Amino acid sequence: MNQTLLRAAVCVLSALTGGAALSAQTKPYHVVKTIALGGEGGWDYLFADSAGQRLYVSHATRVEVVDLIRDTSLGVIPNTPGVHGIAIAPELGRGFTSNGRDSTVTIFDVSTMATLGTVNVGGRNPDAIVYDPASRRVFTMNGGSGTATAIDAATGTVAGTVALGGRPEFAAADGRGRVLGFDRARVSRVDPAQSAFTVAHPGRIRNRVEQFP
Repeated sequence: MNQTLLRAAVCVLSALTGGAALSAQTKPYHVVKTIALGGEGGWDYLFADSAGQRLYVSHATRVEVVDLIRDTSLGVIPNTPGVHGIAIAPELGRGFTSNGRDSTVTIFDVSTMATLGTVNVGGRNPDAIVYDPASRRVFTMNGGSGTATAIDAATGTVAGTVALGGRPEFAAADGRGRVLGFDRARVSRVDPAQSAFTVAHPGRIRNRVEQFP
């Protein structure tokens, strides 16, 4: 994600979380403020924590944390090599980053931004990461190995891994126990309760049971 898109995303999120009100009928979207972030390297996913009023921005080897009320930088979460995404478990006060370069997940305290631990996901290049509140698990889509890994958000231990195939890159959780993983040719639905996943291809659907403890 380039810096122009990052600034645009920050501006839109600022407007949605208490900035100047925008009317689609009378005003186009426009830049309301630019927030300077340090560091070097590329950008990837943004994560807006609406409850905590923070924006998390993946930035090469660290995560930038922005206060969405004051529109200022709060600091960084360091040592996240090749970071792709960020997930938050609000009821646990924990955050998680997917670090593609060393195939790990960093666990951090959302209040202090201090690192609490690091987990090896057992797959290559974890990309998207999402938290499922129904199962209280964090899921990574491991693009380099075509797998998804489930991590117990409270204990920080790996609960299991399923083979999805392809190169799963993006993911979303519906908040009711279903997690969707996406790549260019398929959508994979992981059901933690049923220990199964469904892969939808352009011309067919196949089901396969996997062992998620």
